[in-house]
Amino acid sequence: KLNMDEFAMGSTTEGSAFGPTRNPWALDYIPGGSSGGSAAATAADECIASLGTDTGGSIRQPAACCGVVGMKPTYGRVSRFGIIAYASSLDQVGPITKDVKDCALMLEAVAGFDPRDSTSVRKDVPKYTAALTGDVKGVRIGLPREYFIKGLDPEIAAAVKKAVKLLEGLGAEVIAVSLPHTEYCIACYYIIAMAEASSNLARYDGVRYALRVPEPGLLDMYKATRNQGFGAEVRRRIILGTYTLSAGYYDAYYLKAQKVRTLIRKDFEQAFEKCDCLVMPVMPTPPYKLGAKIANPLEMYLSDIFTVSCNLAGLPGMSVPCGFSKDGLPIGMQILARPFEEEKIFSVGYAYEQNTEWHKRKPEIK
Repeated sequence: KLNMDEFAMGSTTEGSAFGPTRNPWALDYIPGGSSGGSAAATAADECIASLGTDTGGSIRQPAACCGVVGMKPTYGRVSRFGIIAYASSLDQVGPITKDVKDCALMLEAVAGFDPRDSTSVRKDVPKYTAALTGDVKGVRIGLPREYFIKGLDPEIAAAVKKAVKLLEGLGAEVIAVSLPHTEYCIACYYIIAMAEASSNLARYDGVRYALRVPEPGLLDMYKATRNQGFGAEVRRRIILGTYTLSAGYYDAYYLKAQKVRTLIRKDFEQAFEKCDCLVMPVMPTPPYKLGAKIANPLEMYLSDIFTVSCNLAGLPGMSVPCGFSKDGLPIGMQILARPFEEEKIFSVGYAYEQNTEWHKRKPEIK
């Protein structure tokens, strides 16, 4: 068992009932979230590999923060049976590992059809390790201009662009592409995710599941249970999601967000007509100190600006270590591909990894 943000709602693992997880590279910094415990434990050699869930970046973001590899598979590729749902149209399970080969082995083990999950896709699982050839000659890598914008930390931009240059030197072709609806991704994601969270967590009412706060009246029991049973961030998201789904606001927010989601998916479809995979940053900044953004939820939500689009479009995406900040904190590079084309991501990620030393560096555990 590993620590995480409560109900997977957070980007820093500070929203856990058990207290925050610490980044093994610098104990006063965030490890990312929501699967921060999975990434930190893998980076600190407390386990060989781990699993996380990714609704808007919760595998890739902590993997980037902790200098390990994290894969968010295509929506429907891995069964979610037995996992508490956050946002059912976005959630996916995936591995967090020390290197790309381990990640491919882990995905081979957990991927596949499961009749107990209604979103599971009946599709054969390839031998992902067969894609680890180290050869990227002729591979077309798309560089989306909307992901290299003002506000992106210069250290992140430099590390990712240097990684792309290395791949180009190995024979890959780099192509500039555009994802014009990127600016709407965060708003679209948080409307959909919070609405679905409100619906999914409605069952936690003190009647059948988990906590029950005894009160003489049924309504009072509901109120007391839901007030005491959820942390501040989870309550915030449930309230916002309930508002979004309420009469008079459903069409204005939720329905409109679903239409924008379609446009975002079409952006990716058009980009993939020109390229085999996309390369971009995972986060707009390196990991920051614990407590730095906890008082400003909006600022924390913006940490997911480069990861949520992958979930909205149902794509596979992976974070691979590509450098360190001047403060000695890891930086991750994100690789995306078409649905069910995880092999292309593994191929590019492995070629990059074999020609760098980032994945071999280990935090000093005192």
